[in-house]
Order: sequence, then structure tokens, then C-alpha cells
Amino acid sequence: MKYARKARAEQVESTRERILDTAERLFGEHGVFSVSNRQISEAAGQGNNAAVGYHFGSKNDLVRAIVQRHAEPMTAIRQQLLATIGASADVRDWVVCVVRPITEHLASLGNPSWYARFAAQLIADPNLRDLTEAEVGELPTLQAVFRGLDRVLPEMSPEVRRERDDMAHTLILHFCARRERLLPLGADVRPIWKTTETSLIDALEGLYRAPVTRNF
Repeated sequence: MKYARKARAEQVESTRERILDTAERLFGEHGVFSVSNRQISEAAGQGNNAAVGYHFGSKNDLVRAIVQRHAEPMTAIRQQLLATIGASADVRDWVVCVVRPITEHLASLGNPSWYARFAAQLIADPNLRDLTEAEVGELPTLQAVFRGLDRVLPEMSPEVRRERDDMAHTLILHFCARRERLLPLGADVRPIWKTTETSLIDALEGLYRAPVTRNF
């Protein structure tokens, strides 16, 4: 009985992972609202077309599960970076904490991957963007990065900071989505993502350091 329960649990977990992988790919390729739970179930090789609902509930619940699956390894990378930079007064150090968890995680996914395209779909829709922010926006590591940027950019008003944070988030995800889409199949993606990381850090450091001429 014990081994039967263990085998059943492993089967359920395997099915969940297969559904998550399939949903992420289809959402990344076609958009979240263009893909039905039935299509995901069929593409994941599930004889029961209600498999997505059985394992995850609503489509929003499925999206949350994908977001959470990727948030965990990115949080671990960010924790290591925060431990390294301490109370740095260098804007670039904090920009690295924004960019590297994403690019390093994308590099770890291999080739092909769909997470950047999936994430770009989320920020393009207000409701999905709110859903994502509710899941990850209050993570302690992210809040620590925001506090660090506040400290090294004291002359910037909260309104301008929010606007530039939004610009940064949008640029990172859409640029990474484009880069992911163009990755040569079978290529070693690690140097590609490293170059992408450096380009984004250079651009975002300039974004945060840029003068403010607009009055809010």
C-alpha cells in the first residue's frame, strides 16, 4: 500500500510537470487567452480533457503555478547577489540584482525554452500583470532590491522611480522574449544569455541614471 501511494504521488507530480511544461510553451507561442485548457491537456498527452482543471483549477491558477515554479530559482539567485553586494552604493550593483536572476535562470533552462515569451505575454495584459505582481511583487528579495535602488537614487521621486521600474521590467522581459525566440536550436545558450545580461545591465544603468526633466 505504501509503495502504491508513492507511485501514485510520483505519477501525479509527473503529470503536473508535463502540463506545466506544455502550458508554458503554448502560452509563450500563442498567448494565454488563445489557448484553452482542453488544448493544453491534449498537447500534454492527457486522455482526460479536464486534466488541467483537475490538477490546477482555473487558467489563472495554472498561470500562477508556472510563475511560482520560475520564481523560486530566481529568488535563490537574487539572494546570493544580495549577500555579495551588501549595502553597496553603486547603482550598477542593484541593476545586476534586477537583471541577472532572469538571464541566469533563462540560461539554465536550456534550448529551446519558452519562459521569457510566456512572461512577456503576462506583462502585456493588465489582469495577468496584476496576477503576476500579486505572486512575486512582495517577495522579500525583490523588496530588498527596491530598497537598495531607493537608497542609491535618493534624488529620484517615488513617482519617477515607479515609472522607471516599469520601463525596466518591460524592457527586460520583451528583450529576453525576442532573444529567446531567435535562439538557434541546439546552440549553447549560456554565452548568448550572458551577452544579453550585460547589454541589459548597461541599458538599465543608463535608464536609472538618466536626468529627470518631467514634473509629476
